[in-house]
Amino acid sequence: MTRSGSSIAVWRSPTRLFRSVAVGLVLAVLASPAAANAQGDAPVPKRPVHTFSIVARDPATGDLGVAVQSHWFSVGPIVPWVEAGVGAVATQSFVDPSYGKLGLELMRAGKSAPDALKALIAGDPASDVRQVAMIDAQGRVAAHTGAKDIQAAGHKVGVNYSVQANLMLNESVWPAMSRAFESAKGDLADRMLAALDAAQAAGGDIRGRQSAALVVVSGKPTGKPWLDRLFDLRVDDNPEPLKELRRLVVLQRAYNHMNAGDLAVERRDNEGALREYSAAAALAPGNMEMVYWHAVALVNMGRVDESLPLFRQVFKAEKNWLTLTPRVITAGLLPKDQKVIDRILKAAN
Repeated sequence: MTRSGSSIAVWRSPTRLFRSVAVGLVLAVLASPAAANAQGDAPVPKRPVHTFSIVARDPATGDLGVAVQSHWFSVGPIVPWVEAGVGAVATQSFVDPSYGKLGLELMRAGKSAPDALKALIAGDPASDVRQVAMIDAQGRVAAHTGAKDIQAAGHKVGVNYSVQANLMLNESVWPAMSRAFESAKGDLADRMLAALDAAQAAGGDIRGRQSAALVVVSGKPTGKPWLDRLFDLRVDDNPEPLKELRRLVVLQRAYNHMNAGDLAVERRDNEGALREYSAAAALAPGNMEMVYWHAVALVNMGRVDESLPLFRQVFKAEKNWLTLTPRVITAGLLPKDQKVIDRILKAAN
């Protein structure tokens, strides 16, 4: 844990942090204009923003994730909160994003997801219009559906997951999500997508659909959040957000293979790198970016003959790649061997 300032105190006394954050939330609420809502004097947020979601953990890998769809613009920045080695939170209905931030802080300090959620609800005078689910890195999970969430609204907590929905066309949505997640095959992203598809097929949001998001983090945290995020995808505005989200998941898988190929090159594992590049190409045929860097890698492995058809494909598709190539040489990403470079450039003819 590397948080500055209070990191030692936090690590030694998670109970103290738990209490201070919970109390801090209560004080913040009481100090705000919404505090009067506890006596019914101030309005709660006027629009329910978010609809159906899933928080989940893969017990085989420890990966954690959140996936969501809504009839609201850009659901991704607000609902899903995920941190490798810590937990995942989905906060929706009359959404309060602080549930995400504070929930992760409490779980990072050692509190279970059920205890974290219980504390935050206790400090929220508007909890009856919230819908929140949390899961921690050990797979402990809890959910809350406020009594005043717009119907149909409900949740189901299962082993290593929770599904929740509000503003649904009917009450079959979250049970359908549960069945789909439990029966789906594949990695965590695949299984969460299956849950979202099942929700839509069962009736989905009574208002329709607009945006979606999916975040998955590794079960083996590195301490570098940018490396831990296996998927971090958003569809902000689309008539078919789940279809677009699936397309992006496939594309992300392809780029994950490209990144793995680059790492293999660094390790001088040429065959491993080529397997990864080939897997990327199979997932994203026609992506000239991937084809070009695959070709560059082949040249640097001394396999120029194998690279030329790939360069030819790229140069034919877009001449600017030909213009780029001398700049790649200057950057040191291709060898300064004029005979090799001439062969590459002639591939454009």
